[in-house]
Parts: sequence; structure tokens; C-alpha cells
Amino acid sequence: MVNIEIYTKATCPHCYRAKALFTRNQALYHEIPIDGNVNLREEMIKRSGRITVPQIFIDGKHIGGCDDLYALDARGGLASLIK
Repeated sequence: MVNIEIYTKATCPHCYRAKALFTRNQALYHEIPIDGNVNLREEMIKRSGRITVPQIFIDGKHIGGCDDLYALDARGGLASLIK
């Protein structure tokens, strides 16, 4: 089973778009909300090197943010990672 992790904030429209793409592809994901949690935010930054949400990891590999995820899907690369 594939391990999908997505760091999110409740007010982030890009987070909702990324989660919607996983849902459309029937891929289960583990959401890590960083709202008000400095430790989780720092963990996300350390893992991704980025400060914006969402930050997405599939089987420990950093995919990037929402635009990166949609670009991966457009190239046909997402299906092979999550199936």
C-alpha cells in the first residue's frame, strides 16, 4: 500500500485541490494539519525545504505542492505512483 502524506492548513484552497485529486483517484492519504503547530510546520520545512502548503510526499519522496502534483498527473506519473 502506498503511503501518501500531505501537510495542509484549513484555509488553503490549494490543499483542497490536492486532496480532491487524490480522492478522484481513490488514493488514501494521511493529512497532517499544521495550523498553529510550530513543530509540524518545522518538520514540513525540514522535509521539503519549502514553507508553503500543501507539501506532498508519496512513499517518502517529496512531490512538491499542488501545482507539482497536478503537473505530475498531467504527465501520467501520478497513477503509477499511487496504484
